[in-house]
Amino acid sequence: MKTPEQIALHSRLAAVVITVVFAALMIAFCTMAQAAPASQELVQRGAYLARAGDCIACHTAREGQPFAGGLPLNTPIGIIYSTNITPDLETGIGRYSRDDFEKVMREGVAKDGHHLYPAMPYTSYARLTQEDLSALYAWFTQGVEPVHNPNRRTRLSWPLSMRSLMAVWNGLYFKKGEYAVDPDKSAEWNRGAYLVQGLGHCGDCHTPRGIAGQVKAVSERDGGRYLAGATLDNWYASPLAGDLETGLKAWPKDEIVEFLRTGRTARVAAIGIMSEVVGKSTQYLTDPDLMAIAEYLKSLPPSFNEGQGNADSAMQASEESAATRALRAGDTGIPGSRDYLDNCNACHRSDGSGAKRTFPNLVKNEVVNASDPTSLIHLVLAGSSMPSTQTAPSALAMPDFGWRLSDEEVADVLSFVRGSWGNHAAGVSRDEVGRVRKSLAIQKTVR
Repeated sequence: MKTPEQIALHSRLAAVVITVVFAALMIAFCTMAQAAPASQELVQRGAYLARAGDCIACHTAREGQPFAGGLPLNTPIGIIYSTNITPDLETGIGRYSRDDFEKVMREGVAKDGHHLYPAMPYTSYARLTQEDLSALYAWFTQGVEPVHNPNRRTRLSWPLSMRSLMAVWNGLYFKKGEYAVDPDKSAEWNRGAYLVQGLGHCGDCHTPRGIAGQVKAVSERDGGRYLAGATLDNWYASPLAGDLETGLKAWPKDEIVEFLRTGRTARVAAIGIMSEVVGKSTQYLTDPDLMAIAEYLKSLPPSFNEGQGNADSAMQASEESAATRALRAGDTGIPGSRDYLDNCNACHRSDGSGAKRTFPNLVKNEVVNASDPTSLIHLVLAGSSMPSTQTAPSALAMPDFGWRLSDEEVADVLSFVRGSWGNHAAGVSRDEVGRVRKSLAIQKTVR
């Protein structure tokens, strides 16, 4: 006969066993539910959204496997390496639940609780709908091949290496919440705003940043600083607002679509980071989505006084003819004109007109007239190529001239271009060229 104490003990043990078994069954059930395959339609929808977000550009190292991470990202605070976002169980996101995935995308917090740096644009991805997050999760867990590739440590100096500081940064600068539809705007405008502000994260490159690295505006509601142009990784991302000479005011919507699809128009060609964006992302978007982006961007007001720096048409015509006549006559009295004749004239011609969709026109070109000449300096020193796209497969390239031109010669030729044929941007200094050259040399040492 069992004593009352023994009966009570056995009862407690039985209760514990039942609880453990029940918990195990619940975990197994949840795991099975989590692992249940999503529909092929949802996976393909996620693949499209991943293209729109250009995830592959940052999460694929040079000569690396897609989405396996390891690409060094040059930021003002140091080198950050992109992470493995394949469904590998040990080094990727294979153990992420749908909730874990959402927390990364909406809050910038990984499964183990550490904070991400905003080089991962969770500050923009936070605007995504639940439906789009589910589609992206389906794609990355079921549509991407797992790759075993351990993540690399960031190369940031203390105290910036303390990820806990990002909690403070988020509290100060991060505006959470899904995209809120503007009922006073059309469905097309709202779709464009959603893509530009969210998946496209255009503001992360094209909006100026504050002293703590925060973007100074997250939408058109924050005023003229949104998409007003900014310098990133030795490239200047031009304004996307309605400025006359350096923005999109003069661009028809169809031309914006053409640029995003092919990376080239009669007006300008994609270079640097934007070339990668077109090649890996925007060329794959549907016509309705591209037109929605154009609709939204064309609605933006100027980011500054659009009359700033404009000269009257008579002066522009005089400047254009004077520069062209001098070059055709072999008159090299203007600083930079000799360097232009020797290195640029064959492709861009003596009148700066270039060749349509092949050698960019330099006359009133947005990049040429930008307030910040960083992109031009980078282009001359290191060269760049247009993207290879489905509708324009030739990746035409401009060679680098940094090996043959001194800082002073680069400054002179760019000052000549920025002041000829109706262009009237400020000249370029030797010191500006030297800073970009030094930064590019440092980047070459980073792997």
